[in-house]
Amino acid sequence: MAKKVKVGIIGLGFMGTTHYGIHKSNPKAEITAIADVDAAKRKGDIRRVIGNIGGGDNSRPLDLTGIKTYADGMDLINDPDVDVVDICVPTFLHCQYVLAALKAGKHVFCEKPLARNVKEARAIIAEAGKSDKFFSAGMCIRYWPEYTYARELYKSGKLGKLRSATFTRLSPNIAGNAWKNWFMDGKLSGGALLDLHLHDTDAVRFFFGRPLAVTAFGVNSISSDGTMDHVITNYDFGNGTLVAAEGGWLATKGVPFEMSFQIICEKATVLFNSAGFRIYYENGKVEEPKPANPQLPTGWHEELDYFLGCVQKNKRPDKFITLDEMLDSMIIITAEQQSADKRKTVKIKY
Repeated sequence: MAKKVKVGIIGLGFMGTTHYGIHKSNPKAEITAIADVDAAKRKGDIRRVIGNIGGGDNSRPLDLTGIKTYADGMDLINDPDVDVVDICVPTFLHCQYVLAALKAGKHVFCEKPLARNVKEARAIIAEAGKSDKFFSAGMCIRYWPEYTYARELYKSGKLGKLRSATFTRLSPNIAGNAWKNWFMDGKLSGGALLDLHLHDTDAVRFFFGRPLAVTAFGVNSISSDGTMDHVITNYDFGNGTLVAAEGGWLATKGVPFEMSFQIICEKATVLFNSAGFRIYYENGKVEEPKPANPQLPTGWHEELDYFLGCVQKNKRPDKFITLDEMLDSMIIITAEQQSADKRKTVKIKY
């Protein structure tokens, strides 16, 4: 049996506690350290942790028996008993922790978005590219069972030529859900455009390659610094197809989280939403695939399991996303912000 990978998690917010539970249940991983600025969380008390999707039982404390705890993430990075640093801190802190961890000779998994801006993203990609350790970012939709199944089916040619595709990601208002309400500070989070809508921008890149230009319309209603709280974007591939995505977190608290897509091709339409996952063929046949692995039911499970497996095998991760693709999605999302701000189409320079 392969040696367990020793994992240290920095940040025990919604994604940090989600990762904690996934690592705990994965036989490839051993959590050896956690770091958080909140003393209560360092004792396992996660009652104040709130998310916008799923939802574990945060009323029950984490069992941190045998796990070292740190108030400062840099101390965890310097712990020799940590192989992989799993970074789940607010977006504006990603770059400094990723660079420090890579330079310290650690494998690094960083929650999305990769960084707060393209300049920071380029710095991360450059450091990861020259490191002999592995790096990946939590673009979990690339690993989500229904999305990966649909992409493989589309790429196989069985669906025929693409006619249109729409991706949707809508969240209830998350104001007040996190440390110092950082999501609502656009300078720190990048707003819903960067923190939420990025998943579908990256899905567009994953399915169809690099768009040539974007035309985005957005509104800023609740977060600061002019970042988008709701956005609708058209991605131009220069071939006449309609590819669009919508994302936002303006809905009233309590509204169910929604993620969905509809891909219309010559021979079939692929539909994923809260009602299920179906493929409707032109001949009337309807399929309802069940692509999820019971042991790895979500994209979060898949991405972490894959990364741990790469570390165990000493094989650089490149199956689901490359360093260049991570950077591409940051460049595209930045063009969307520019398009919404300028109210005009923006050509993308990679």
